[in-house]
Amino acid sequence: MSICRVPARRNLLASAGKLVVVGAFSSLVPSAFAASSVRRLQFEHLHTGETISLAFAVGNRYLPSALTALNNFLRDHYTGEVGAIDPQLFDLLFRTSQELGCREPFQVISGYRCPTTNNSLRLAGGGGVARQSLHMEGKAIDVRLPGVALEDLRDAAISLQGGGVGFYAREQFVHLDTGRIRSW
Repeated sequence: MSICRVPARRNLLASAGKLVVVGAFSSLVPSAFAASSVRRLQFEHLHTGETISLAFAVGNRYLPSALTALNNFLRDHYTGEVGAIDPQLFDLLFRTSQELGCREPFQVISGYRCPTTNNSLRLAGGGGVARQSLHMEGKAIDVRLPGVALEDLRDAAISLQGGGVGFYAREQFVHLDTGRIRSW
């Protein structure tokens, strides 16, 4: 049984409105309290079988050793090449899991992709692989969450307006990136 609380789609906009109200009062919170907020993520990589669970930031500070571990974890699983993942992508994933009330690990389909891998996948014709993919810049990830409908994961990510969100129902994943706000 999943421990995720998935809001009805029509409630997502109401939740977004509540975030705006909370954000308006965040400047009133003492900085010592804000600095103690720890942001954690959990992942399970479906291609390597590896798992990771760690705090990646405390307050407004990213933890360098955690970012290094996450860069390695989200390496190109075809070549082993490690890229630098945009820390804002971790923030987007964290906020998405909070929006869904989910503590399950994200299942990773694809993180960083080197240009050679990206080109090979694009030429293989599997679909959905862009010539200038943000995966090559460490700004994109393809994931799903156990116990969460793909539609709900997509809708939660879209509601946060943190970047691009792609919905791949047939392939069973949602693409999130820190590029311009758009969805497909």
